[in-house]
Amino acid sequence: MEPPHRPRQPGDGWVECGCGLRHWGLFGAAGLLLVRRDDGGRATAVVLQHRARWSHHGGTWGVPGGARMPQESAADAALREAAEEAGIDRASVRLRSEHVLQHPDWSYTTVVADELLPVEPSVTDAESIELRWVPVEDVAALPLLPAFADAWPSLRDRLDAPDQVEPVSP
Repeated sequence: MEPPHRPRQPGDGWVECGCGLRHWGLFGAAGLLLVRRDDGGRATAVVLQHRARWSHHGGTWGVPGGARMPQESAADAALREAAEEAGIDRASVRLRSEHVLQHPDWSYTTVVADELLPVEPSVTDAESIELRWVPVEDVAALPLLPAFADAWPSLRDRLDAPDQVEPVSP
């Protein structure tokens, strides 16, 4: 299956990283980990994206996200991508923290946000097979995007921690 044709954006492109891998996003990339909480404030579910088969690591689950634009903050990129890919309105979320996976020549920032108003994610472009709320305890059982699978245990541990911004090494 081929990706749909869309105009190339300024941040689109592969980075040949010093770690030996290729990463998408000339200026790095970011994604939104949207959290639903119970009345006590504990994380109960997160929004995940089932990635289109034609995409890098297609068929796996991860967070809505993608390449950052020049001069775009990680939070703005994550919110833009979540709106484009999942129909998530930035007015419905409250940013909580950022977790940076830093490589020699590239970075990925997971922006954690809380649901303020009811959010029903939906497939709004060809990059997704499905978007849905996944109970926190069920996330690890899905076929996860490899980098998200590596990051999930640490991200999960931090979901109920106080707001924070900290780098996460590869």
